[in-house]
Amino acid sequence: MSGSTLFSGTSRYSSDFTAIIERAVAIASLPLMQMQLAKQRLEAESSAIGSLNAKVMAVQNAISSLNNAAGLSSFSTSISNGAVLNATVGTGAFSGTYTIEVTSLGAYSTVMSKDGLERATDPSTQTISANPNPVYTLNGVEIRPASNTLNGLAAAINSAGLDIQATVVNIGSGTEPDYRLALQSTKLGPVAMQLNDGTTDLFPDDPPNGFYATYKVNGVDALPSDSRTITLAPGLTATLLSEGTATVTVSRSTTAIQNAISSLVNSYNAAVDELEKHRGPNAGALAGQGLILTVWDSLRSIIQYTGGTGKFSSMTDLGLAFDQEGRLSFDVSAFQKAAENYDELIAFLGKAGEGGFLNAATGIMDSLENDTNGILTTAANSINASIVAEGKHISETEDRIENLRRALTEQMAAADALIATLEQQAIYLNSMFEAMRITAQKYR
Repeated sequence: MSGSTLFSGTSRYSSDFTAIIERAVAIASLPLMQMQLAKQRLEAESSAIGSLNAKVMAVQNAISSLNNAAGLSSFSTSISNGAVLNATVGTGAFSGTYTIEVTSLGAYSTVMSKDGLERATDPSTQTISANPNPVYTLNGVEIRPASNTLNGLAAAINSAGLDIQATVVNIGSGTEPDYRLALQSTKLGPVAMQLNDGTTDLFPDDPPNGFYATYKVNGVDALPSDSRTITLAPGLTATLLSEGTATVTVSRSTTAIQNAISSLVNSYNAAVDELEKHRGPNAGALAGQGLILTVWDSLRSIIQYTGGTGKFSSMTDLGLAFDQEGRLSFDVSAFQKAAENYDELIAFLGKAGEGGFLNAATGIMDSLENDTNGILTTAANSINASIVAEGKHISETEDRIENLRRALTEQMAAADALIATLEQQAIYLNSMFEAMRITAQKYR
């Protein structure tokens, strides 16, 4: 909206017309100023919710970290000889020590197309089959190449879903190539592989040359394996790397849990400090809103969780306590003493989606932060929508005021021009009458 009048008249009433325009515009602008103040308040609320949301999300992240720490992150593995194998812990693992003696890594079965077939010097245009219309089967499974070429045949085998990998290799020279089809099983052990083109077997009938991997666990022979990745125990897998002996030790530590609880305490206190900004005599933009109390109660209910039938029934048992200002403290010594009862600790903490403290805490945080209907998410979306709507109303009101100013300016300009014309005419007539009077007196 223009900040100054567009009107500039020439009559002696011009200043009066300007005052009329400015007064009318000022009266029309009163609602606009209220709208602008309302928008500023909404923007302040939006900023405050954004800051609060960041603090609450930090609490949510801390709870997620605790959930991980009480799960797989609490496990660690050590291997006495990493050249022999590596190990990975998964769901269902538990502490233990395993001595593995790898006696054989095993071998994959391999085979190459036999001599006496068609010679392929260009695998992109030629093939090894003399059959002009071959119908290929590999171990009884029909193979359908997109093109009757050696490259097309290898590609069709690789996409057939068999435990066989096909490659094209040159056993000739660079100037006199001799491309053959080579097959290798994708599993260890003796795997027979024969490819027929409808009239001829394309591979020798030699026995398979692969063999299984073999190993011992704690001195006991395990069943031969067709893979170098083996399952040592529930949730514990190992990949065999070389022959030899290695000891795998799986242990659980409470360090990750302790660090996660400490992070939860810090993020909780930061969220409380943010909430405090909107309470008391110098309260911030969210003062008096039910949102503050709702978030406060939700966060406090997480820490005040009680449940379980074991040794631990509340977070107080793990060393957490409120001070007089509602902030948390964490007694690490008390936690470490409690953690001596590891199984009881894990049972109390539970797991998101299953039960215990973490399930309850995750549910409460979801009620605050859910992308669809979380309390903070909904509040932020509502305020942002109000800001957009208020901005639209302000823009529309500014347009109306500007149109009013323009219309009044045009009207006053027309009136001023008319008055200016009449004033000129009056001056002319007065001058003419004065001249006539002077002339009359001269000849009297």
